[in-house]
Amino acid sequence: MTGPTPTTPAWGSTSTAPSGTTLWRRARAVLAVLAILLGSAVALAALDSGTRHGYLDPRSADPTGSRAVAELLKERGVTTRVVTTAREAAAASGPGTTLLVTDPALLGEAQRRTVRSAMDLSGGRTVLLGPDGPSLPGLAPGVRTEQGFTAAALAPACALPAATTAGRATTGTGLRYSTTLPGATACYPSDGHPTLLVLPTGTTGGDTVILGSETILLNESLAKEGNASLALQLLGSRPDLVWYLPSLADTDPDAGAADEDKTLFDLIPAGWSWALLQLFVAAALAALWRGRRHGPLVTEQLPVAIRASEATEGRARLYRKAGARDRAATVLRAAARERLAALVGVPHSQAHDPSALVPSVSARLTDGTRDVNTLLFGPTPSDDAALVALADHLDALEREVRTS
Repeated sequence: MTGPTPTTPAWGSTSTAPSGTTLWRRARAVLAVLAILLGSAVALAALDSGTRHGYLDPRSADPTGSRAVAELLKERGVTTRVVTTAREAAAASGPGTTLLVTDPALLGEAQRRTVRSAMDLSGGRTVLLGPDGPSLPGLAPGVRTEQGFTAAALAPACALPAATTAGRATTGTGLRYSTTLPGATACYPSDGHPTLLVLPTGTTGGDTVILGSETILLNESLAKEGNASLALQLLGSRPDLVWYLPSLADTDPDAGAADEDKTLFDLIPAGWSWALLQLFVAAALAALWRGRRHGPLVTEQLPVAIRASEATEGRARLYRKAGARDRAATVLRAAARERLAALVGVPHSQAHDPSALVPSVSARLTDGTRDVNTLLFGPTPSDDAALVALADHLDALEREVRTS
């Protein structure tokens, strides 16, 4: 078996580069996934920006939020203001306000001093939710926490009007307290220790309410027992309610004494500046190392220069030795179809489609006896002679179309 004619390109030259349509089919799945992720992120952000704020937040309609009690207080003429720093809480306190501290454990020493000063001087009511540990001595001296099992729903067992009106309430899901301070009112006891204490504050007529559990303020439990009544009476005794939600930014002991807001660089620890400098130096050295050319460009000397015709003949001999007439015929026909498609104006994507290529090629032929379909898409040659004849016929077909 001899090699193909000089006008026939080397076998295996069929183009495998993906077309624009193929690239779009591959990319649209990735784009669809990205669009879904982006849409989900926007939807979640929209949902979170509405009623989701946080635990015990009067703006939150979540089960663990407190929007329900805030709405009920609003119907009773009580305005609720949310603050997140001790300075704001102290500035908003007064004789006609109730200051609610939702998480006293988050307060630093400076914040506790600020809140305690407001409790002594405002003449209003202060409600502390679950104070324990270091927050009790600073905010309620003389009160201690007690250990032991506590039932969820407890009876008032005291003369406090708010408790007697509310009846049983789920104040027993948190801490219990004990105190020897004069004038203290102890309610909702469990094993002899109250879960609600009312203490007189200073000589200004104000008082401090220590509530061991925040359960009565949550949306999910407000309707249980007498929780709603107790919450409204404890928080609605004054026309204004200051709802203090301590934040992590307010836990710094010196934050309460700051005279101006800190910038972004003030909030970054000092050690990070050195770390960033080291990372910058390392990145610069890596860029110099990767970008530096180690010597001049060198032209690679190929060991042997082989003509295209010799490479074609060598591949033909390999096909002949292996008896791969089917592979040889397929490569010959594929290369011929692509060249003919370019000559007759058939798109590259339809070069191997008989219904698109055969009519266009036949229209360019003057001799109507040639079977173009069998020649370009026919069966595998039965022997080497038939394969050589196929190569000759393809070459003749291409010459005729080219000169027509």
